[in-house]
Amino acid sequence: MRGIFIVLEGPDGSGKSTMAKKIGKYFSEQGREIEFTREPGGTKISEKIRELILDNNNTEMNYRTEALLYAAARAQLVTEKIIPWLQDGKIVISERFVYSSLVYQGIGRGLGIEEVKNINKFATANLRPDLVLLLDVNPEKGLRRKLNIDGGDRLENESISFHKQVYEGYKELALSCPEIKTINAERTIDEIFNEIKNIIISI
Repeated sequence: MRGIFIVLEGPDGSGKSTMAKKIGKYFSEQGREIEFTREPGGTKISEKIRELILDNNNTEMNYRTEALLYAAARAQLVTEKIIPWLQDGKIVISERFVYSSLVYQGIGRGLGIEEVKNINKFATANLRPDLVLLLDVNPEKGLRRKLNIDGGDRLENESISFHKQVYEGYKELALSCPEIKTINAERTIDEIFNEIKNIIISI
C-alpha cells in the first residue's frame, strides 16, 4: 500500500492543528498508520532550526537567511522522516510545507516565488504532496486568535500588512497549483471537516 502525503496550509491561526488531528483520526479508523509533523521542525535538527527562525530576539535576520533556514529544516525532515514514512505506506500529515515558504518568504518578504521554489526543489528532492488543504481564514481574525493563545513568534508578530500579503499570496498560489484545495475555515469545526472528508475520501 502506497503512502499518502497530505499538507495543511493557511494563515496563522487558521486551525491547521485541529484539522490535522481530525484527518489523522479518520484515516486511523480506516486502519491506516498515521504520522504527524510540522514545519519548521519534526526532527531534532529541524526543531533547533525552528527555535532560531522563530526567536523574537532575532530581528536582524536577513530574509535570504530566513528562507534558507526554512529550506534546511525542510531538507532534514524530508530525508529523515517523510520519505521513509511514505515508503512504509503511511499517511503523513504535515502542518505546512514548501507552500508556506513560497508565500511567507517569496511574497511576504519579496524574495520572489521562483527563487524560493528553486532552493526548495533542492531541499526536498522535488517531493510533492498528494493533497494540500488551504484553510482560508481572514488573516486578522486568525492572527488575533493565535496571538491570544501564546503571544506569537517572530513571524506572527510581523505587521498586519505582511500577513495580508501572505494571505493574498496563498490565494494566488492556489490558482496555479492543482493539488491545493481551498477550504473556507470560518465555519464550525464539523462543517470544515465534513468538506475535508469529502475530499480525502477519494484519495
